[in-house]
Amino acid sequence: MSTLSRRRFLQAAMLTLAGGAGLSIAQAPQAHALGAVRGTIIDFSAGVPSAQAIKNAGHIGAIRYVSQRRPGAEWMKGKPVTLAETQAMASVGMATASIYQFGRAETADWKQGAAGAAIHAPQAIALHIAAGGPTNRPIYVAIDDNPTHTEYTSLIRPYLQAFQTALKASGYQMGVYANYATIDWAAADGLGEFFWQHDWGSQGRINNRINIHQVAGKRGVIDGIEVDINHVYTADWGQWTPGQAAPHIPNIPSGNIAIPDLNQLSSQLPIPPELKNLPMPTQDQINQALKIIQSSS
Repeated sequence: MSTLSRRRFLQAAMLTLAGGAGLSIAQAPQAHALGAVRGTIIDFSAGVPSAQAIKNAGHIGAIRYVSQRRPGAEWMKGKPVTLAETQAMASVGMATASIYQFGRAETADWKQGAAGAAIHAPQAIALHIAAGGPTNRPIYVAIDDNPTHTEYTSLIRPYLQAFQTALKASGYQMGVYANYATIDWAAADGLGEFFWQHDWGSQGRINNRINIHQVAGKRGVIDGIEVDINHVYTADWGQWTPGQAAPHIPNIPSGNIAIPDLNQLSSQLPIPPELKNLPMPTQDQINQALKIIQSSS
């Protein structure tokens, strides 16, 4: 089993920063007729119900956090998802999808703008890999708010642009978890290939672009753990089953390659001024992700 070196992890973060320089606006995902609900999946964070209990409750899978517990949320014992959990799900014929959300409300990840992606995208990738997540699958990125359009253009759009660049460079797709309007804005900017809608600020509307809908107030209890219940509208909702967890990040140069600092990088790439001086992940954050990978391998 290979290991993810600190050098390569930092290179992934540098790629996140560099990616903001050459972002292009992709064609917006097309809306589709939602049609009938194909099944239900659950999301949860307080603990981990058994795979068999989830299946017995009639669900087809779960969407799970590839993120750590934030300070003050130690009760979220179901974060992050583990390889043992995804293997158990697969063993009873169910699939998993990945969602990244660390902060919330005043500490929401997107409130750091593009700089936040330099911290959060490498962690999302590392935890997805550690849980057996394959490439060519999306990691949903949470916008768990009812933002204004100004907040979208000034902070959320740069955050999603940088996050999507990092994911694509490493062989992944991006999903967006957001309300009706934010999904529309993101899709118009070519951000996201999968969409999971929550109802905060959606005014009862369901966006025709979505793959998953988190129905307001629709909850259940499985193995004593409260879960949110989501409707699935497409055959492909970003789900995966684990293969061998192989902790590496594709498309990142390896070997004895010096990692340039941001001043060096800015001389090599046309980075816009707002993307200069962005913070790199701290050594503690890198070490934490490495420990998670090593304990799961």
